[in-house]
Amino acid sequence: MNYKYADIDGLKVFYREAGDPKNPAMLLLHGFPSSSHMYRNLMEKLADKFYLIAPDYPGFGNTDAPSPDNFSYTFDKLSEVVEKLLVSLSIKRFTMFIQDYGSPVGFRIAARHPEWIEGIVSQNGNAYEEGFTGVWDALRTALWKNRTPETEAPLAGFFTPDGVKWIYSEGTRNPDKLSPDNWNTDLFFLGRPENHRIQLDLFYDYRTNVDQYPHWHEYLRKNQPPTLLVWGANDPIFTQEGGRAFQRDVKNAELHMLDTGHFALEDHCEEIAGFVRSFYDRKVAVRKAA
Repeated sequence: MNYKYADIDGLKVFYREAGDPKNPAMLLLHGFPSSSHMYRNLMEKLADKFYLIAPDYPGFGNTDAPSPDNFSYTFDKLSEVVEKLLVSLSIKRFTMFIQDYGSPVGFRIAARHPEWIEGIVSQNGNAYEEGFTGVWDALRTALWKNRTPETEAPLAGFFTPDGVKWIYSEGTRNPDKLSPDNWNTDLFFLGRPENHRIQLDLFYDYRTNVDQYPHWHEYLRKNQPPTLLVWGANDPIFTQEGGRAFQRDVKNAELHMLDTGHFALEDHCEEIAGFVRSFYDRKVAVRKAA
């Protein structure tokens, strides 16, 4: 594993790199409130087969977190930074692994450059209305309609130690198997100056993702990218139906429901790595060779 930085429009963007650049490329896009740290174990298990790149978005992990006064924290902007990183690394054909926020970041890139995408692996990376659980009610019925200090206040729990731990542990069978390094690392970065405002900016901007769902569904229907769904069935953030919905638009999308929560890689990494290897050989490599 290598730990690198790239200068993207004056931002110091951190990314993890593993594997031989001659191997098929895979882009791993993280969710909230994590960073590329969530992919550390999967990258070790796949490094013999793929060339893996896992960036931290601006405001997350080891990437710069400029003040929201000087940087627009939107999913459009995050996707542009990741896209420019890919161009700087000369990566323009890859499978993308998306989780949570990785879905709106990744689908923006895919919709702009469908020829770049060789396949999609979604681990609770939602792209459908059916995917939202009740956790989203405070955003959808209040914040997205009228952003004020009053509509932001109910969301503060997502930035607390108990709240961050809950996102990792809720729905898992064996919470004792989850490393506390996960939420402690996230809490460190969430505690940076102005980071709560950064995250609230993205919570508010998430409404634009829903507006783009029809566009992404059209991308899926038209391009039929080989798609693997490895879904934590007990996820408190995104429902099982959100995973199954992909199968409406992608013929032969492969679905595996796992008895776990939002961060399935923390207790099902070995299993997911096996699914990814098999999926790539059976679906992506075969399509590339055709």
